[in-house]
Amino acid sequence: MTQITPQPGIMDIALYQGGAAHVTGVSNVVKLSSNENPLGPSPRAVAAMQEAAANMHRYPSSDHASLRRAIGEVHGLAPEQIICGAGSDEIIAFLCQAYAGPGDEVLFTEHGFAMYRISALAAGATPVEVPERERVTDVDALLAGCTDRTRLVFIANPNNPTGTMISAREVARLADGIPAGALLVLDGAYAEYVEGFDGGASLIAERNNVVMTRTFSKIYGLGGARIGWGYGPQEIIDVLNRLRGPFNVSSTALAGAEAAVRDTDYLDHCRAENAKWRGWLADALAELGVPSDVSCTNFILARFGSQAEAEACDDYLQSQGLIVRRVAGYKLPNALRITIGDEDACRRLAAAVKTFKEGRA
Repeated sequence: MTQITPQPGIMDIALYQGGAAHVTGVSNVVKLSSNENPLGPSPRAVAAMQEAAANMHRYPSSDHASLRRAIGEVHGLAPEQIICGAGSDEIIAFLCQAYAGPGDEVLFTEHGFAMYRISALAAGATPVEVPERERVTDVDALLAGCTDRTRLVFIANPNNPTGTMISAREVARLADGIPAGALLVLDGAYAEYVEGFDGGASLIAERNNVVMTRTFSKIYGLGGARIGWGYGPQEIIDVLNRLRGPFNVSSTALAGAEAAVRDTDYLDHCRAENAKWRGWLADALAELGVPSDVSCTNFILARFGSQAEAEACDDYLQSQGLIVRRVAGYKLPNALRITIGDEDACRRLAAAVKTFKEGRA
């Protein structure tokens, strides 16, 4: 009997594990494992999605023109250079499918988002990982890792799961130093948490080898809607649109995202609340002997003395109904990634870590 086998690379992909949401036998659970906005989406986005739901028997827009126009107006970008997808994950997959294949290499950093490796393997390309410097993207290491087979270079800025970011000058140096024929992809999933940051859009205006991806899953609170977008040179966006299914984003997601991106007051409120409680939680944990790097996102990477201590703390937090994220899979076994919740969640988390540390003293 002939054996039916998948394409090379696919069986090297480990099944993705999302952040846990439940603890067996524990009620009143607080989920701090998936970097979700504890304030939820804009009320305007919810209302827009409810209104759109009445027309679910109709196919959605195939060109996403209204949402692209809204994004363009809010961010000062050309709508024709914007592509929308089912989360920024889909844009990442399009990029790998379009520009990388067998014999090609896709570069990313050692603590980079798991989807870079997954999408590279799915396209038949070879994922190449380079070291970071103290949990910060190292441009010199990325440039040294490039070869004549490099087709895509991914960096998240700010980065997940470290929360750190590099300067616009360093990003420009990377863009200018990668091989001819390679694309630099700036993953801006957390860009909105940095006030005044354009996610790298200004670089794209000056170069033809940079693409930016963004999402509505984080600060906009629309993770369940699965919608994101990308921005890049016209010729790159035209290529990606050839891969995009005509109805890849639902009508409810399009309506919610348009209302969300236009509600800039709510965005500012979410950013301010996150910054307030991120600073408070980082300071509270540092006083308990649990340091973290300065975060530019909606989470902190709490570092413990050993993997055993990090895992024991996670076990204790789960027993108290607090779900955070272990990141050993990101080569950070001594750390826990903790999403910034609301005031009650942050105070509850800090109190639980204090009790845990006192119990080990």
